[in-house]
Amino acid sequence: MVEVRGGDTWTEELASLIEDSGVRYGGDLNGSSATPFEVRGSVYAPQSESVESGESLKEQAWGFVMAWCEILFELGRGFRDILRQNLMNEDSYIVRKFGGPCSKVSKRLSFLNDFLPEDRDPVHAWSVVLFVFILALAAISVDPSRETVAPMTKVRKHPPSASRVQLPDGRYMAYHEQGVSSDTARFSLVAPHSFLSSRLAGLPGVKRSLLEEYGIRFVTYDLPGFGESDPHPARDLNSSAMDILHLVNAVNVSDKFWLLCHSSGCIHAWASLRYIPERIAGAAMLAPMINPYDPHMTKEETKRTWEKWLPKRKMMYSLARRFPKLLSFFYRKSFLPEEHDKIDKLLSFSPGKKDKLVIEEPEFEEFWQRDVEESVRQGKIRPFIEEAVMQVSNWGFDLRELHVQKKCQTRGILLWLKSMYSQADCELAGFLGLTHIWQGLDDRVVPPSMMEYIERVLPEAVIHKLPNEAHFSYFYFCDQCHRQIFATLFGTPQGPVERQEEPASEEAKEEEVLQIPS
Repeated sequence: MVEVRGGDTWTEELASLIEDSGVRYGGDLNGSSATPFEVRGSVYAPQSESVESGESLKEQAWGFVMAWCEILFELGRGFRDILRQNLMNEDSYIVRKFGGPCSKVSKRLSFLNDFLPEDRDPVHAWSVVLFVFILALAAISVDPSRETVAPMTKVRKHPPSASRVQLPDGRYMAYHEQGVSSDTARFSLVAPHSFLSSRLAGLPGVKRSLLEEYGIRFVTYDLPGFGESDPHPARDLNSSAMDILHLVNAVNVSDKFWLLCHSSGCIHAWASLRYIPERIAGAAMLAPMINPYDPHMTKEETKRTWEKWLPKRKMMYSLARRFPKLLSFFYRKSFLPEEHDKIDKLLSFSPGKKDKLVIEEPEFEEFWQRDVEESVRQGKIRPFIEEAVMQVSNWGFDLRELHVQKKCQTRGILLWLKSMYSQADCELAGFLGLTHIWQGLDDRVVPPSMMEYIERVLPEAVIHKLPNEAHFSYFYFCDQCHRQIFATLFGTPQGPVERQEEPASEEAKEEEVLQIPS
């Protein structure tokens, strides 16, 4: 009969199954002397009932979290594989339904890959950009201190103050006059304004005494849809030149006139030089804008132009060229707010050193806010979109057409035979007047590379390079700069034209004699 021993421990039961090897250990199995074991015969005799654990509670919790992360990661990979196998193959409903449209959209958006480094995978890079963009929007929306960083000025509404003329198509154009009157003007100067501006801009801070000193009649106007001018149903650069022509005729400018423009306002000056050159004596352009997508720009000129711009400005140009309808969302949020914002934020540029000083001046801030308020008076976003699209779309001409060159009529057999025995009928083509361009070399809005392109295709243009000037510093509230511009265009100041009294007619003399009392 087997004796039941209830007092045996598990170590004794284990030892009963193992023969005595005679091996003796002075330490534990891992070689540590902290908890030594002795093997006597077949029995393991631990010196301590329990072994203290070396892991803290924090380490155990961290290990638990890491384990769950690994599980979730593997679970996500499993879901991804399932989606690829069942939904992303050629036979799936989703691919058959949306594959074609998605490939077209992907092809149209492929131009965005030009902004990425060559060693970056577009799918990975743009997914990271989208994720960071969403996080940035979330951070901005929940930032409680955003409203208290800088006090914002309310956008005010002003009563109408412009003079207006009716154009042949029935539209009304608003304009503003400075300087001398029309019958004493020695020179007539017309200025189209730039983007997010109005007729109030003209030449900011120009003194009336300076205009009178040179005998200048200065006419500025609102582009269609800006300020108090009626919108144009389908405007382009050709219609813009015709608007200027109708305006000068309506305000009694009979002789040739001069053009003055700044930044993007110069696209309307370029159009006038192309379509109505016979009415223009010359042009003064400060940091003139050209089409950044001009196909005749070299790769180096294009690269140095785009690298000067902030990513947001690049995106706006890309949207204006390819998806102009999307501009409505951005412009409505930024250009038609209830409060003013800084000029560098509205126009998405990084100001140069001298521009920073100009922008911080209270005089500039007050003038800029009033000009913006007039620009958005009508509360419509369409004129801004039209203006942005015209900047980057096909102009209908290129600047090379303004280059002065001799063109001879030799087409046709009769003209060719005539040219063999006599000189062919030749005439000068292009803009025959004077073109002066002032360009700040620290300009971050219209980079100097644009000026270099103009200098290459229009060698007859006079380029004035300004080493220490930026985009606004030579244009806004600079008396010395304004005087230098007028001196370059008009030479020595001669004042207004003196009125000549017309000699009295014989009938008037007879009436005067009859009125003399006897």
